[in-house]
Amino acid sequence: MAYRHLFLDSDILLDMFFERKPFSIYTQGLLFESEKRQLKLNTSSLVIANINYLLRKKIGNAATRENIKSLVSAITVLPFEADVINLALLSSFSDFEDAIQFYIAKKYSCDAIITRNLKDYKESTIPVLTAEQFLRTL
Repeated sequence: MAYRHLFLDSDILLDMFFERKPFSIYTQGLLFESEKRQLKLNTSSLVIANINYLLRKKIGNAATRENIKSLVSAITVLPFEADVINLALLSSFSDFEDAIQFYIAKKYSCDAIITRNLKDYKESTIPVLTAEQFLRTL
């Protein structure tokens, strides 16, 4: 299947920011291929907030803000609202935050979720892939 509208979970983006090898290589490849193939990359405002919190601890406030500015210029940031929270609360997902990400991806018609945390997305009705697995589909 050709995936064109991707939802990026926080671990994929944190791999890039924290340069976690070998995972960051796959995230960089994903970003390169998305630009080359005109794929639509999305994440949630919750992911952005989580990245801000974790990255700020490591590199400081000013550098974090610059990184987030670059990120939001490259991908679409999707909002989440009460409907998504309510669906996540009622879901059978083991992880509440991943349930929120799934329902945001579903609400905005993403055709794949890219994450390293496959086990917590067992309940997903959207295909869930690692960045490495996604790159193999191209």
